[in-house]
Amino acid sequence: MAQEIQKNDHVVMVRDQVFISKAENLLPTLYQNNIYPQKIITLVRNANAIDGYSANIISQAQCYLKQSFQTGDSFILDFGCHGVGYLSFLCQPVGSPPDAPAHLKLTFGETLCEIAEPFSQYQGWLSKSWLQEHDEYIDVLPAQVNLPRRYCFRYLKIEVVSLSPKYQIIFKNMVFKTVSSAPKNGIVYQPTDTQLAKIDQISVLTLRNCMQEVFEDGPKRDRRLWLGDLRLQALVNNVTFQQHDLVRRCLYLFAGHRREDGMVSANVFVKPDVVADDTFLFDYSLFYVDVLYNYFVATNDSQTVKELWPIALKQIELGLSRCDKHGIVADSDDWWSFIDWHEKLNKQGASQGVLIYCLDKALHLAQIFEPNMVPKLQQHLDALKCAANKLWDAKLGFYVSGAQRQVSYATQIWMILADVGDLAHQQKLMNNLLSSPPEIGMNTPYMRHHFILALFKIGMKNKAIEEIKAYWGKMIEYGADTFWELFDPQNPSYSPYGNKIINSYCHAWSCTPAWFIRHYAL
Repeated sequence: MAQEIQKNDHVVMVRDQVFISKAENLLPTLYQNNIYPQKIITLVRNANAIDGYSANIISQAQCYLKQSFQTGDSFILDFGCHGVGYLSFLCQPVGSPPDAPAHLKLTFGETLCEIAEPFSQYQGWLSKSWLQEHDEYIDVLPAQVNLPRRYCFRYLKIEVVSLSPKYQIIFKNMVFKTVSSAPKNGIVYQPTDTQLAKIDQISVLTLRNCMQEVFEDGPKRDRRLWLGDLRLQALVNNVTFQQHDLVRRCLYLFAGHRREDGMVSANVFVKPDVVADDTFLFDYSLFYVDVLYNYFVATNDSQTVKELWPIALKQIELGLSRCDKHGIVADSDDWWSFIDWHEKLNKQGASQGVLIYCLDKALHLAQIFEPNMVPKLQQHLDALKCAANKLWDAKLGFYVSGAQRQVSYATQIWMILADVGDLAHQQKLMNNLLSSPPEIGMNTPYMRHHFILALFKIGMKNKAIEEIKAYWGKMIEYGADTFWELFDPQNPSYSPYGNKIINSYCHAWSCTPAWFIRHYAL
């Protein structure tokens, strides 16, 4: 049987084994690269540094690790760059024969704040189990320690919790075996602007570390395939590694496990079995259309797109069903768009823009794969754009959203991307946005991507480059070697989860400067 029905407490899902099998046949090869500890550092308080900490180098790691350690000793290793993979080392006793186990505590950090702040004090609302720490008990020494769990880090704190007084230990052959499905070499591009070159380099590493058996959103957390992230990762992949089969695999995974009404989930778990999460987002489901469209543009793979086109079209139909009699996406608590991490953001206006944007992509696909649908889709597109004008407030010079007529960056950006109004109108809207920024701003690189895209769309190339440098460049100033899930330059320690140490500091949706730089030949 190709399809089976699965029920849980929240939703009825349809599992399509044909699509899931096709996804499994596209399981990528994971390439390994070994990196080694470079420095031994200590942490120092620094009010000017991100989260208040900076590193002080005290030794080269190779020299420092020649010494032996006893109970109570601790040190911090800097591996020199961010990686995703598996740690191994040889633990060797010195002195009398070991008469008690060795107890080691390892704390892994993408950033210094994860090393500096005790996990025991964490009070965020995401599970503490995402925090990367490990207790290792070694009963028989010497021992080759190969940690089975995959970690994501640059910094490693090792604490010798307990040994017998009769012996000490030495750490040898410390190696971090990093893994990624991105090949070692991608498309080489070297911007003449040195700052853009650095931003491009870090963007590519961010994508590489998120490319595993699927395009993960973050290799530390959530280590999952999210549709919104996939959409942006696939764009960057097109101009870097060109692992198109990984995009194809992800499209099949979303198609393989859908809600009973045909809606694709916002994210998918792939282990131990393929299971779609019971989180459904209006904007993310629509972005399935955009991912499929961009995949077709990049590959011209008509067979795959023809096979998945009905699923993409279904997302449009479901999106249209959320519109009221005036053609405006309903402002309702019965469904949710993501748009951006912002607790005060009303998402009606931006959702209207997303629906128009994705419907336009569906129209392009329909012209090739189902021409008889073109008139109907064109009619819907025209109606949605016309309806969007009802959200225009001429006095304010902005589009409004929700019953409270909220003005936000997100609503204006998505109306521009949806191509509502002519070019002159869009340019005037953007200039108003830049000169009179609304209170409801942007909290994530995800939203910043769309802001930059809108600037390019209306011909403000120099401003777009300025914004890339100001935003992603600021992360680099703060020490980023991969780009972060969340960054507000006005509040660098911002977290929607209640604590910054649970934030992801290598995150898929942050890698898009490489696409801008290469696509627009900056």
